[in-house]
Amino acid sequence: MGRVIRNQRKGAGSIFVARTHRRKGAAKLRSVDYAEREGYIRGLVKEIIHDPGRGAPLAKVQFRDPYRFKTRTELFIATEGMYTGQFIFCGKKAQLAVGNTLPVGELPEGTIISNIEEKPGDRGSLARTSGNYATVISHSAEDGITRIRLPSGSKKVLKSKCRATVGIVAGGGRIDKPLLKAGRAFYMHRAKRNSWPRTRGVAMNPVDHPHGGGNHQHIGKASTIARSAVPGQKVGLIAARRTGLLRGTKKIKE
Repeated sequence: MGRVIRNQRKGAGSIFVARTHRRKGAAKLRSVDYAEREGYIRGLVKEIIHDPGRGAPLAKVQFRDPYRFKTRTELFIATEGMYTGQFIFCGKKAQLAVGNTLPVGELPEGTIISNIEEKPGDRGSLARTSGNYATVISHSAEDGITRIRLPSGSKKVLKSKCRATVGIVAGGGRIDKPLLKAGRAFYMHRAKRNSWPRTRGVAMNPVDHPHGGGNHQHIGKASTIARSAVPGQKVGLIAARRTGLLRGTKKIKE
C-alpha cells in the first residue's frame, strides 16, 4: 500500500492552511442600507494599504454612520486612480465616476466595473483581483437583469440590483515582471500558503505518487483520471473534457 499523497494531505489543512496573521481584513462593499437603496452616501479615502497575500491594494474608506454619531471605516478594493483624500460615493443616485459604487442596472452599456456582487447584498465577489474588470453588455429593464462579460470572457446574467464599483482594480501588470530568482518566489508564496516549491509527481518514488518510479521520468499511464477516482489516485488531469494545446481563436459562449 502506498503512502498518503500530497493531495490527500492538503485536504486535511494543517500546514497547508492560508497564512492570515498579518492580513488586513475582508474587503467588502458597504452593507446595503436605505441611503444606498434610495440615494447615495459619501465616503472619504483615508489611506491605501497593502494586504499580504493579495495582489490588489486596499482602500480604507470612512463613512458617517447614517443612524448614530460615529464614523464607520470600510475596507474596499482600490480601483486604479483612487487616491487618499478622494471622496467616493455609494448608492443608486451616485455619479458615474471611477471609484464610485452603483447598482449595475444604473450603469450604461460598456461601463468598466469591478468588485461586482453575484447576488444582491453579498458585498462583492466577481472581478476582484489586481488589474481585473468586467464590462456591462446589456440591460433588460422589464426582467430586472443585466448581462456582463467577466474577466474570463464568459458572460453572466445578474440582477440589476447587484452593486459594482466603477473602474478596474488597481495593481494591474503585477505578473508582467518576471520573478527571476527563487528567493522572490519563496517570499511571494510565504505570504499566501505552503504551496512552493512543488515537487513533480514523476520525480517521486512509486510509494509517494501514482506518477512516480520507472527508469526515465515518465508517467507511464494516461494523465487523465476519472472524477470518481479514489483520493490516492486522483492526480493529473482530473475529469478532463479535452487535452492538448488550445488551437484557433477563443470562442466566447453566449
